Amino acid sequence: MPVTIQTLPAEVINLIAAGEVIDSIAAAVRELVENSLDAGATRIVVSVWPEQWRVQVADNGTGMDLENLQQAASPHSTSKITTEADLYKIATLGFRGEALHSLAQLGCLEVLSRSNDLGLGDFWENRQSAETPPSSPLLRGGVENSSFNEGRGQNARSGWRVVYNNAGAAVEVETAAIAPGTVVTVSDLFGNWPVRRTFLTPAQQMRSIQSIIQQIAICHPQVNWQLRQANTPCFYITPSSTAEQILPQFVRGVRSSDLQYLKLDLPASPQNQKAANLLLETQLVGAKAGHNYQFPMPNAQCPMPNSQSLELVIGLPDRCHRRRPDWVKVAVNRRVVRSPELEQTILSAFARTCPRDRYPVCFVHLQISPSEIDWNRHPAKAEIYLHDPSFWQAQVSAAIDRALHLNDEVLPAPHIPDRVGQLLKASEQKSAYSVGIGDRPNDEGGEDPKNSKIGLMELRAIAQVHNTYIVAEHSSGMWLIEQHIAHERVLYEKLCAAWQLKNLEKPVILSQLSALQIENLSRLGLEVEIFGEQLWAAREVPELLADRDDCAAALFELSKVADLQAAQVATACRSAIRNGTSLSLLQMQNLLNEWQQTRNPRTCPHGRPIYFALEESTLARIFRRSWVIGKSHGI
Repeated sequence: MPVTIQTLPAEVINLIAAGEVIDSIAAAVRELVENSLDAGATRIVVSVWPEQWRVQVADNGTGMDLENLQQAASPHSTSKITTEADLYKIATLGFRGEALHSLAQLGCLEVLSRSNDLGLGDFWENRQSAETPPSSPLLRGGVENSSFNEGRGQNARSGWRVVYNNAGAAVEVETAAIAPGTVVTVSDLFGNWPVRRTFLTPAQQMRSIQSIIQQIAICHPQVNWQLRQANTPCFYITPSSTAEQILPQFVRGVRSSDLQYLKLDLPASPQNQKAANLLLETQLVGAKAGHNYQFPMPNAQCPMPNSQSLELVIGLPDRCHRRRPDWVKVAVNRRVVRSPELEQTILSAFARTCPRDRYPVCFVHLQISPSEIDWNRHPAKAEIYLHDPSFWQAQVSAAIDRALHLNDEVLPAPHIPDRVGQLLKASEQKSAYSVGIGDRPNDEGGEDPKNSKIGLMELRAIAQVHNTYIVAEHSSGMWLIEQHIAHERVLYEKLCAAWQLKNLEKPVILSQLSALQIENLSRLGLEVEIFGEQLWAAREVPELLADRDDCAAALFELSKVADLQAAQVATACRSAIRNGTSLSLLQMQNLLNEWQQTRNPRTCPHGRPIYFALEESTLARIFRRSWVIGKSHGI
């Protein structure tokens, strides 16, 4: 059925939170872009004239016919919900019907649009298959180029241009030459509210617009974006299949090789599963009683509990991090939102993996049933209620742990071209230093290594360099592991799991402690008693320090930290194997096995990278091993 814009009933309007908050050009862009995405646009061009307080958003979405255009700017007019029940299963970015009406009140609103004959159901079915030529210009002289949607089918109907007054009523209507899609132009924004023009400079406005587009683009990687300031292009975002390929386009200093991508199917939350079971029971009872209940079927707009997923993109902490937590982002159902609970979960999951005063790069996108969410909390829909926040926190934490582990899921085999592989096989016998992940058999006869963490046969210690670095053979290359910080990571996680104190028969004597240092030791469970003038005796110490000759110095160091976590880091660092210590192959292998099983094996608690991987493909390129036959013999 074609999309129809209609005024909401009064009882629905009364249940909706305050209308759209448009306090800047960036807010106007946000509302217009979300309308374009709801219309199925795959290419969006945003043009801004900040000095003139003018903005234009053009898209290649489904467009509108004349009847819908005349109704579009009326208050509380929308095609996205119709009844009160729809408020509890929101599946679109917009639903309040106030964006165009607010823009008409705040400036001069003009809309050009032409329907492309796709109904709502057709839009969701064809959304992924819609393609547009990236090099085609969208606008020429303010009107969409008629060749822009070449290949999407010709529409015989005319486009329309409608101008609205401050009440949102159509006052000018005329036909327009336009390809399927919509072009919305707002001029003289805040002309009637000059006080709102005093807060932001043009440069600040452009930065805000760019930030909003980036946050929306990462949730919709299939869309081609372009931002223009007047007629000058500012930046492009080329479409991709995942957020992992979008992020490096606008986050400075982040490369694709720095990122780890993971997508997981999620179970229904206990609360939603209970509702689903109740629905099933109702169906069964109704069927036995001879009733024929009609229940909504799952679709792309309204996923049922069994179609939930979590998309995760993290910056590997040994490769990238930031000075501010500006790229710790949470998105729910295609919109970036503020979720203090989930954001804190992310920061906790990365605790002691980044250097001091640095923050991770992490994007979490939850695709969950609309019944799990209450969007009607914040006027700009920037905050939401999750009905079972603890469940989603657990899912996010588990996903990050999984992405940080060293296993074949996150360490795929490097691609070796067929020709190179054939040359290598022809020129050398297969040895212990194998080329492919699957070349080495699993001696233990257990489960497939691809379904487990890296085991004994996957990472094998073969040498020690300068009594500092362990050289380990991996089936895809070789790794260098610094022994001190690898052991420090092992000890730190053991201390976090169990902070154990040991009683001493002979106390450790400390001197020159201040009142604050005594208080700090007490917080750690290390009570000290006066032993003499400026002397104190400690009869309990952390178990790892009990047999050390420098135990007194270690306790004095601990007295300077104010929290348990910092004390655990200091204890692990002091107790770990020192660089310069000679290790046997067995000791090195035992250390590697323990290190691989840690929760965050990529960095030490101070944020230093633990290992460096040199892949077989890199070695082959350096030594030009593709030249083994032919070129190396001058043929």
